[in-house]
Amino acid sequence: MTASRRVLVTGLATYWGGRLARALEEFDEIEAIIGVDTTEPTHELERTEFVKVGHQHRLIERIVEGAEIDTVVDTRLVVNSLTTSRKVAHETNVIGTLNILAACSAADSPVRKLVFKSAAHYYGCRQEDPAFFTEEMERRDRPGNWIERDIVEADDAVTEFAERNPRIAVTVLRYANVIGPEMRTPHMRMLALPLVPMILGFDPRYQFVHADDVVHTLEHAVIRELPGVYNVAADGVLLLSEAIGLLGKRPLPVLPPFGTGLIVAPLRQLGLRIPDEMLDQLRFGRGLDNRKLKATGFEYEFTTREAVLKLREHFQTARIVRAMQEPYRYQHEVETFLRSSRHVRERAGAAEQPE
Repeated sequence: MTASRRVLVTGLATYWGGRLARALEEFDEIEAIIGVDTTEPTHELERTEFVKVGHQHRLIERIVEGAEIDTVVDTRLVVNSLTTSRKVAHETNVIGTLNILAACSAADSPVRKLVFKSAAHYYGCRQEDPAFFTEEMERRDRPGNWIERDIVEADDAVTEFAERNPRIAVTVLRYANVIGPEMRTPHMRMLALPLVPMILGFDPRYQFVHADDVVHTLEHAVIRELPGVYNVAADGVLLLSEAIGLLGKRPLPVLPPFGTGLIVAPLRQLGLRIPDEMLDQLRFGRGLDNRKLKATGFEYEFTTREAVLKLREHFQTARIVRAMQEPYRYQHEVETFLRSSRHVRERAGAAEQPE
C-alpha cells in the first residue's frame, strides 16, 4: 500500500476541494496538505497551505517537485454547464486535466498516487441503458452536449494515463447525483420547490449520494491504494415521484416530453434553469452498480432513501440556520499570521500537552 504523506489538492476553492482538505487535516499521518486554485479557498483551513496558481502544468510540476508531493487529488471537474461558460469549462475539464497529468508524469516525479473526481455523466442517460452501469460499461452513444463531451474526454485521458504510468496508482471516482445541505445544483434547486416539476409520462429512477459520503470516498481513496475506476452511488433506487414524496412535496408533471425549448420555458417561469445534461435524466434516470467500491471496505453512511430524508430535515431548518451563519472569507494576511506566528504555535503546543 502506498502511504499518502504529502498531498496536493487541486481545486481547493471548490466545495469538494475545501471539504476534502479540511477532512485530511484530521489525519496525523499526512504530513503536508497543499491546495492550489485560481481563487482563494472558501473553507476555513488550518494545516493546509494555499498557492494561487492557474492550470499551467509547469507551475503545478514545480509545486509537486518542490513539496515532494506523493498524492494528487483532482477535484476541479465542472459537471454543471450553468456555472460557467463553455470555453472556461473546457479549459478546466480538459486542458486543466491534461496539464495536471503532465505535471504528475514528469521525469523523477515523486507522485505515486492520483485520485480523479469524475461524474456519472460519463455514462449518459438513454431509454435502452442497463438497470445499473458497471465500471466496465461504456455509454451507448456519443455525448449530446458539450459538458458531457468534456467529462468523457477528461475521464478517458485519466484512464489512458493510468495505462501508460503503471508506477502511479490512479483512482477514478464516478459520482451519481449528489444531494446535501450546502449543494447548489440544478437538482437541488428543483427539489427545493414546493411543487417539483416532472416531464409528462416519465417517472425516472434516481440514485443519490449524500455530500458527506462524497468526502468520505475521497478520503478513502487517499488513505488506501485503489487503482481503477469506481462508481459512487448509495444503495437503493427511488422513482423521482417517490423522492418528491419523501421530501414532503408534490410532483407537478407539466413539462412536455419532447422539445428542449418547450421544457426549458416553463421551468424558467418557476425560477429554475435546467441544463442540457439534466434533460435525459428527467426522462430515463440512471443507476450505478456500487459493489466494486464497497468491496474495498468502504461503507456508505446514507442510502439513497436516507439521503433524501436527511435533505428533508435540511429544507425544514435551512432558513433559520442560514440566518445564523456568517460565510467564511479567505484573508491572506490573517491566514499567514495564524500559520507563521511563534505565539500561535506556542499556544497550540501548550494546549496539546497532557495535564
